[in-house]
Amino acid sequence: MSLVRRATPEDASEVLRLRQVMIDAVFGSGSGSSSAWHAESLPTVRARLADAEGAFAAFVIDHPERPGALAALVAGSVEYRIGRADNPHGAVGYVFSVATDPDARYRGYARACMETLLDWFRERGVAQVDLNASAEAEPLYTALGFVRKPDPSMRLSL
Repeated sequence: MSLVRRATPEDASEVLRLRQVMIDAVFGSGSGSSSAWHAESLPTVRARLADAEGAFAAFVIDHPERPGALAALVAGSVEYRIGRADNPHGAVGYVFSVATDPDARYRGYARACMETLLDWFRERGVAQVDLNASAEAEPLYTALGFVRKPDPSMRLSL
């Protein structure tokens, strides 16, 4: 039996806590990591977790030593983009917020959650999956078949 389960609205606070763990690990704990935004984000996260048919999903593992806490989180979404030769239907998956509680690392939790998310993408006809990888996490993603790509990404904050 798998330890991985789909996150529910009741998990929203813990999902945000683990997202903060990921943000702190990638960007450093001194880089604007205040959790003040959690309260504002909580209703949106709960609503997204409640929409089982939506384009967003989070998969989690309950913390084995701390009842009510999560040990690991993986979240992802499906977007539609106009098709092209290697993806004629235009379904693209995006992985974000891969996080394991510091005291639950090196137990295979992130891998198990990632494999479940990849299955969820496959069930939705996703032809390609993108993610941003930290140097620490790159070996996991490489083992799952991800490859580095040249990235012409740009961003505008509104």
